Amino acid sequence: MPIVERSSSAFLDAYPSYATTHALDELRATDYPALGGHTYLDFTAANVYALSQLDRHHTILREHLLGNPHSTNPSSSKSGEFAERARRAVLAFFNASPADWEVVFTSNASQALKVIGESYAFARGDQFLLTFDNHNSVNGIREFARAAGATATYVPVVLPEMRVDERDLARGLALARPGGHNLFAYPAQSNFSGVQHPLEWIELARAAGWDVLLDAAAFTATNRLDLSRWTPDFVVQSFYKLFGYPTGVGCLIARKAALAKLRRPWFSGGTITVASVQGDKHYLADGATAFEDGTLDYLAMPPVEIGLRHIESIGLERIHERVRCLTGWLLQNLLALRQSNGAPLVRLYGPPSTDRRGGIVTFNLYGGDGRAIDHRLVERRANAANISLRTGCFCNPGGGEIALGLTGTELSTCFRQPEHETHFTVDDFRLCIDGKSTGAVRVSLGMVSNVQDVDRFIAFAKEFIGQ
Repeated sequence: MPIVERSSSAFLDAYPSYATTHALDELRATDYPALGGHTYLDFTAANVYALSQLDRHHTILREHLLGNPHSTNPSSSKSGEFAERARRAVLAFFNASPADWEVVFTSNASQALKVIGESYAFARGDQFLLTFDNHNSVNGIREFARAAGATATYVPVVLPEMRVDERDLARGLALARPGGHNLFAYPAQSNFSGVQHPLEWIELARAAGWDVLLDAAAFTATNRLDLSRWTPDFVVQSFYKLFGYPTGVGCLIARKAALAKLRRPWFSGGTITVASVQGDKHYLADGATAFEDGTLDYLAMPPVEIGLRHIESIGLERIHERVRCLTGWLLQNLLALRQSNGAPLVRLYGPPSTDRRGGIVTFNLYGGDGRAIDHRLVERRANAANISLRTGCFCNPGGGEIALGLTGTELSTCFRQPEHETHFTVDDFRLCIDGKSTGAVRVSLGMVSNVQDVDRFIAFAKEFIGQ
């Protein structure tokens, strides 16, 4: 019988529903032995994998010969069979009808975003609308938009909770070019602040003439995304953020009608039906195949299905409730900490409660002199304490700039300096905005986090009192 650590009575009094998730304590003890003695608080960057996932995958590799799927020979056919099973599993997980949706396998969410950016039919006068709060791989689409003559416009987020003001969103949505190609992109959950932006924006934007790109990478490990209810045009996902293994595989989930509007700027092996050198012609394949460049990572297709079934066997609603309770406990205890002079130890970037937010808690620690404690020092000391967390701006510069009070004027001044014309390092950035923090500390919880992880981190944070 596995040993399961007991939750404190104070925690259970505050969050009694946590008791309904205790099956995950037993699962952690038996299926996640690598977590023993380690405080893992970086679930948004990468989920952790279970031994049972590895065992099931290795059984398949032992029992089947899998070959390059671009053939009809037996080994190729078996690989193709596992790839199609993985597609069906993805659609089932997101409750997306095969009649309406396609799954394009990519190396990660970033590649899925690049596929959209390079293939979306931006033209002069078209619009690309996105929130300040976006991952850099979404921000990068602006380069494709601008190169085609389209306009990229950002909708700000507002402190202290780092949410979007609905009036600002309405002004942005009003920019849609009638009859043009208009793309609106936002994350279902911020990878910076944990804010969950309304899924209701999807239909609001589509009704206003926008195609909608939803970044689900930070959302779906602990929240249900039901594509029979919510119908964005494009959804991107990295599977290691859902269940840890395999890495190097993600997907673009697209409405078939939206996928048909994309125009690829090139072709490659695997994406065509016929290509000719002398005839100077090529014909793209239909559907998802036209967007899967080269050979799929076919050995990684079985563990995609295995991982999705692993999550479903646990229950996404159970995972959600566990993370909600732990996030509430973390916020409650973290925000109560005070420096020796009575000033708050913590400055939070994002909502102070569990209302419309996920298990991401981002903040800086402050000394008694009122100055931020360097986030790099916090990370070094966490490393020494065997705590995995993350610091910086988490590839979300818009969120970081708002949270840290960096203005467009001072950033433009930095970038316009002659010595920064072509080369600009992180150290250059720190010197340029002297006196302001250049990053934050992010703690993120996941499906096998427990209350001991939270309590250990609170104890660690207390060590900065008096500094």
